[in-house]
Amino acid sequence: MSLRNAVMAALLDGESSGYDLTKVFDASVANFWICTPQQLYRELDRMESDGLITARTVEQERRPTKRLFSLTEEGLEELTRFTAAQHKPTAIRDELLVAVLAVDSGDAEAVKASIRERKRWAEAKVERYERLRARFLDGRTEEEFLATAERVGPYLTLLRGLSFERDNVRWCARSLTVLERRGARLDAAE
Repeated sequence: MSLRNAVMAALLDGESSGYDLTKVFDASVANFWICTPQQLYRELDRMESDGLITARTVEQERRPTKRLFSLTEEGLEELTRFTAAQHKPTAIRDELLVAVLAVDSGDAEAVKASIRERKRWAEAKVERYERLRARFLDGRTEEEFLATAERVGPYLTLLRGLSFERDNVRWCARSLTVLERRGARLDAAE
């Protein structure tokens, strides 16, 4: 998948400025696709050159001029082709997992500290995603929302992000328990 597909999917909700798209990426798309604002703006320029999006300039009082982007027919067709393609499973590349793999020969305290930090990070994301989920539902049950929502894709990707981060929290807690017990056993044996 490329960044352009994620941008086109984000533009399905309608016209948006680059700044607003960075907020969308941070709030919802970040659970499955991360990019910097610089990457996003470079990609918007390329997509405009490729005819996938159009941009219009809006003059603002007391604020800089902004550009609003929207999908073109060609962009919608490209997004449709992307959704029709076969998609590869995710490959995990995680430095922390390499450290955990080597923990028996490495610095166990540093690895545990890294796991604790990952756990705090995942807990914070779970909290953020739960707030976003509450905004989606807006007092409705999940079934009510799914039956009446114009688009369910953003909600489904949010659920995946929640599941992923909750699993990270569980894995971190379990790993810390195992490493603490192992450390206590090794200390007692010495």
